[in-house]
Amino acid sequence: MPSAVLTTDRAGVRTLAMHRPEVHNAFDDALIAELTAAVEDAGRDPAVRVVVLTGSGASFSAGADLNWMRGMAGASEQENRDDSLRLARLMRSLQFCPKPTVARVNGAAYGGGVGLVACCDIAIAADGAKFGLTEVKLGLVPAVISPCVVAAIGLRQARKLFLTGEIFDAAEARRIGLLHQVVAPEALDEAVAFALKLLAKAGPQAQREAKQLAFRMGGLAEAAAERIDRDNAALIARLRVSPEGQEGLTAFLDKRAPAWTAP
Repeated sequence: MPSAVLTTDRAGVRTLAMHRPEVHNAFDDALIAELTAAVEDAGRDPAVRVVVLTGSGASFSAGADLNWMRGMAGASEQENRDDSLRLARLMRSLQFCPKPTVARVNGAAYGGGVGLVACCDIAIAADGAKFGLTEVKLGLVPAVISPCVVAAIGLRQARKLFLTGEIFDAAEARRIGLLHQVVAPEALDEAVAFALKLLAKAGPQAQREAKQLAFRMGGLAEAAAERIDRDNAALIARLRVSPEGQEGLTAFLDKRAPAWTAP
């Protein structure tokens, strides 16, 4: 099986590229497992100063893979809970990675892809990128990624986007705090390189402490996050097997409108 994550190292910078371009780097079990292991390994490796997360091809990440969603639609509540906990571990590992993290958002990010962007310390995107938290359209909620998204954009913006499931552009993503910078596609690498240059000037121990300081001042703690993840995994598992969740997922897979939409 080809790797779902491409890893490159250069001058203390480890770049992790989600590598499923044929499905816009959508999540499946393999990608979640590989990316979690890669993030955790980078966090432990003393040779790594900074982690850059990006996507291969035209997209950053389209969120859940279609076949993965099909499997989860037919899975038990316990299986859905276990699946959600694996995704939660990925988000938590990225959020609390002891190294500085940079999201190089080369294209669209939906669902869990938005979660990955929100987890990174610095997020820079090409101006054509689109974003969306579209779970409610499937009768679901963005439960697993909600802690990092709310931390990034605030409660007020999260309430609107969680409820509407609307698609928004990079300019709006920057306005609400999901992104720090938006540039033309041809300037994306230069913008990331400038951020890496700034990060390279700081002491690595000071950066670790600064990151933990920010979390403490923001009321975030990894142990508490793990407890929240368990509750959110139970929530999304319950919704996936509920009649509304089953109808939403089935309608999406059948490419039809769900029963609750107006004719």
